[in-house]
Amino acid sequence: MALWPIEPVFVVNSALQTPILHIPDTQGERDERQLVIQRVGIKALRYPLHLQVAGALQTTVATWSLDVALPAEKKGTHMSRFVAWLDAQASAGVGMDATLLRELHGQMLHKLEAAEGRIEASFAFFLRKRAPVSGLESLLDYQGRWISETRAGDTRVWAEVAVPVKSLCPCSKEISDYGAHNQRSVVTVRVELLQPVPWHELVRFAENAASSELWSMLRRSDEKWVTEHAYENPKFVEDLVRDVALALNADARIGRYRAEVENFESIHNHSAYACIER
Repeated sequence: MALWPIEPVFVVNSALQTPILHIPDTQGERDERQLVIQRVGIKALRYPLHLQVAGALQTTVATWSLDVALPAEKKGTHMSRFVAWLDAQASAGVGMDATLLRELHGQMLHKLEAAEGRIEASFAFFLRKRAPVSGLESLLDYQGRWISETRAGDTRVWAEVAVPVKSLCPCSKEISDYGAHNQRSVVTVRVELLQPVPWHELVRFAENAASSELWSMLRRSDEKWVTEHAYENPKFVEDLVRDVALALNADARIGRYRAEVENFESIHNHSAYACIER
């Protein structure tokens, strides 16, 4: 049996008088299986993100996950429109905050012809810090995350920051004739933003509660200060997470939250962990 080549179907643009290939929209067809998909989209896409950090614009690279809910009758969503939306915000060069993210989320849903969806972006950002005694300046990196979710017509925006700090064990200090064991800790705070909260303020919730905050560069006078300051401010993992939660409870800009602390123990081969949620 002879196999005849399939001839493409052309339509003519009357204005330009040029042939245009007609390509069927398969994903736009109707689906008969009657199953709603709660989340469908793209994951692990690296794309630029502009942030306002401590009054300055920072450009970083974020790992994005974008999705929408798909009604039962729709066969597929328009995956390329996620990237088009993302490219538009990256090209605009405007620093992202909670208010802008909420607005852009609505634009994404409109572009995808969806009523519900989620945006998540994880990224690094930097704060310039002055050492406590010498005033030596250096940058310290933090891990941030944006989360925006629309369900049943309600959009909630969350910000998350992971902050490295220093903690010193009260028990070790109490039972030892001299010295006390201490370790680096990571405080992770995820907050629902009722009003915008700047990134440097989110960082302070963690650093203010620690035995000591950290710096990238220290002189000997600074190292002496950090060591003695931590010694005079011992914290169990339970103390640290409670002090973070107390500060979050007192801030009217914050709704629900999760505060987590992990101490990378210096005298054990495991971590100590604590979490408070509201």
